[in-house]
Amino acid sequence: MDNPPVKPIFDNIDYLENPFHHHDFSLPVYFRQYGFLTDYEFAWKFIYSYNGSSATYNVYRREVERLIQWSWMISGKSVLELKREDIEDYVNFCISPPDDWIGIKNVARFKNKNGTREINPDWRPFVASISKVEAGKGKKPKTSDFTMSQASIRSIFSVLSSFYNFLIQENISEVNPVLLIRQKSKFLVKKQQKAPVRRISNLQWDYVVETVEKMADEEPETHERTLFILKCLLGMYLRISELVADERSIPVMGDFRRDNDKNWWFHVIGKGNKSRSVTVSDEMLDALKRYRGYLDLSPLPLAGERTPLVTKLLGKGPVTSTRQIRTLLQLCYDKTYQKMMEDGLSDDAEELRVATVHWLRHTAISEDVKIRPREHVRDDAGHGSMETTDRYIESDARERHATGRKKKLSEL
Repeated sequence: MDNPPVKPIFDNIDYLENPFHHHDFSLPVYFRQYGFLTDYEFAWKFIYSYNGSSATYNVYRREVERLIQWSWMISGKSVLELKREDIEDYVNFCISPPDDWIGIKNVARFKNKNGTREINPDWRPFVASISKVEAGKGKKPKTSDFTMSQASIRSIFSVLSSFYNFLIQENISEVNPVLLIRQKSKFLVKKQQKAPVRRISNLQWDYVVETVEKMADEEPETHERTLFILKCLLGMYLRISELVADERSIPVMGDFRRDNDKNWWFHVIGKGNKSRSVTVSDEMLDALKRYRGYLDLSPLPLAGERTPLVTKLLGKGPVTSTRQIRTLLQLCYDKTYQKMMEDGLSDDAEELRVATVHWLRHTAISEDVKIRPREHVRDDAGHGSMETTDRYIESDARERHATGRKKKLSEL
């Protein structure tokens, strides 16, 4: 007999009611056969506690939902019954899930139909993906392409440990089985070296900026905004999420502020809902003036100005989708790739094909940490510690190799 298809449990945060206002809980119809109502109630309460950030909520929902699905459908147990060895079995399951648990594209768990939320039959707990280069060559992902990264495995341990600690605090469980796993090393690979910071080269950077400036000159109605977005990412180390409106904040022009010394700062709500002020350079200020001139605004923002920082091209209001900006910047990469190929820089062009938009932030930080005090870069970038900033300080690979070429194996 075939296993029943795996189905989602919890909807997006915008559609999820506050469980702390509920007194009577009932399982979704398609999960009532399992009867583990307490699991459902406290999983709901746990993930809802992270409603302040949709990104954080999505991570915690994913990990807890997967555990419940496996525990109920595969193990046949309540999550309250799971032991250390069960969690180990679960991690192994996540590393190599069955094909019918793997999707080949990211889709929403639920979708609107006739005014109600219905399950999306294409949704799966795990998703196979391929590289940008492979996708560019027309390859389509298959379930056999699924691999679980080390970061994803760490996420399992981190989130589920927090989940069981929550259950203990609520007097629902007496033990955290995740903490009992002493040999996580068999799942997690310890690297001798830290992963290198992924960035584009200075040559690629110059080509990207030149390409986008040309796009803005030729199609200002579309790409003046593109150029401003690029300059924000490069000039202020911003993350894409810090450019769009979400439940945390709506970035506006008034977030550019001048202090008593007439220095300009950009105030942003960043990762972890932490606020920070970012130094605005003279060139960034020029980029702001250019964009505002195109929008027929005053050269510099007024105090308290509520004009969205990045406006929609069609309609009014701020951009709310990071995907839209990623797609826009990918177009810039694609056009830059074409230009570099035309100029005979095929090797550099091919390297650019694997780059992501987030590499722009890494690139800007890597360059600035060479010439600015580390603590200034740390604060502008919003790093939680100097250790994070120090990852961007690297010896030049060519110099390193040059000093090692003359090492002798004899006559020591």
